[in-house]
Amino acid sequence: MRFRSSIRNIQTFTKFASSLSSLGKVAWMRLDDEQVRFTIIPEQGTQVWAVLSIDSIFESYTIQSAAPNNTINLELPVVPLQRALRSALGANSASLRLTKKDKVPLLSLTIVTNSISSGTSAAGWSLRNDGNSDDETGGLGDGQVRETVVTQDIPIRVLSPASVEGIHEPRCREPDVHITLPNLFQLKSISERFTKLAAATSTTNSERGIVGGLGPKLVLSANMHGCLRLGVATDALSISSVWTGLINPELDPSHIEGGEDGVRVHPSTKMKELGGEDMDSEEGWARVRIDGRDWGRVLTVGRLGGRVIACKRPLSPHFP
Repeated sequence: MRFRSSIRNIQTFTKFASSLSSLGKVAWMRLDDEQVRFTIIPEQGTQVWAVLSIDSIFESYTIQSAAPNNTINLELPVVPLQRALRSALGANSASLRLTKKDKVPLLSLTIVTNSISSGTSAAGWSLRNDGNSDDETGGLGDGQVRETVVTQDIPIRVLSPASVEGIHEPRCREPDVHITLPNLFQLKSISERFTKLAAATSTTNSERGIVGGLGPKLVLSANMHGCLRLGVATDALSISSVWTGLINPELDPSHIEGGEDGVRVHPSTKMKELGGEDMDSEEGWARVRIDGRDWGRVLTVGRLGGRVIACKRPLSPHFP
C-alpha cells in the first residue's frame, strides 16, 4: 500500500480542512485513482460527504493498493490535519505521504521552506535575516539561503474495505427548490444573531435545547423566484430576514433522469409555476427547520469561497 503526493494548492486544502474541523473531529478519507473523498458522520448533527478532484489539490499523485481502483481508506483526526496544513502556508513546497513508524500508520506532511540567514558580507557589513545590510548603501554581500525541512506526522487508522462497505451517502429525493445562497459570511452572521435571540427568548426546555441536546431552531425558506428567507419564531419573538434577486440555477437535462421530459416534470419546475416574489403568499415556498448552532457550523464552508447552492424540500404546513 503506497500513497505519495505533492500539494498544488495548500491554501485551498487548509481552508477545506478548517471547514471540516468545525463539523467533526474524525473523518473517513478515501483515496483512489480518480478522486479524494472526505466523510464525517457524527452521532448527532450534520454529515459531510465531500469530493475533491485530484487536480484541484495535488500536483503529483501516486497511489497503489490491492483494492479495486487502488482504493485506500483512512480514519484521521481532522484538527491535527488542519494544524499541519496551516503550518505549511507560505512554504516553498509541501508533500503528503502514507508511512509507518514503530508499526503505527501515519500520514506525514513534509514542508520545505527557504529562509535567509544572518551573515557577514565580504566588506564586513553585518547582514540581517532579510538579506539587507545595516548601512544605507545596501552593503556588498548577500545572506545565505537556508532550506528548512519540517515533517509533521498525523496518526491515522487504516480501514479495511469490509469495515466501510456498509457506509453509503444518504439518498434524497429530488429537491423542490434549489437556490444559490447569498454571501455566506453575511448569512452566518445573521444566523448566529437569530440563534442567540431564539435561545434567549425560548420559554420551554425543549426550545432551549435542553432536551436531547438540540439547539434553538431556525426556519429556512426559499422559492424558485430568487427569494430566500431566514427566520426565528418563539413565544416572545418573531423575526426574519429576506433576500431577493438570488439565482435559481437551471437544471441540466443531461444530469436529470428522463432528460428534457424529466426537467418538465421535476418538482422544482412545478414549484416555479406556483407563487412568485410575493412575500404575502406561502405558495411555492419550501421550508426546513434547522438547528441554529449546527447551521452556523455548516456555513463555515464560506472560507472556501465560490458558489453554494442549497436544495430544499417543503415540510407540511404544521411541521414541528
